[in-house]
Amino acid sequence: MPHSFNKIWIHAVWATKERYPLIIPAIEKKIYEYMSREFVESGCPVRIINGMPDHVHCLFLLNPQKALAEIIKQIKGSTSHWTNEQNLTREKFAWQTGYAAYAVSESVLEKIYQYILNQKQHHQKTTFLKEYDGFIKLHGLQNE
Repeated sequence: MPHSFNKIWIHAVWATKERYPLIIPAIEKKIYEYMSREFVESGCPVRIINGMPDHVHCLFLLNPQKALAEIIKQIKGSTSHWTNEQNLTREKFAWQTGYAAYAVSESVLEKIYQYILNQKQHHQKTTFLKEYDGFIKLHGLQNE
């Protein structure tokens, strides 16, 4: 086969440092738009970014030329730097170390999109920690 073909959707989730609620409604759109531009510049088209004051969900296509960890590190680092540079928060903005990322099948892409779109309603019923633990169990991973 002379050509390579990759279409790997990623659902990534990460939290603010110590899960402090820094992404308030007044600034969330600015932060998500900035993150989206950074993903696109990394060669990762974004389907949706949304979240809560203490965490974010991203659904994007993985750039086959880059490692997932490299992309996440770049997005988190540049977003923190930009948010602090813009003085969008009273406290220093930072992300918690680590992230969770899952490959998403085309067959459930719309379901994941809707899940991310409806984060505010979803978290009226469950906490981020319970959600995160559920992801870990669903995917057979061990939470350290």
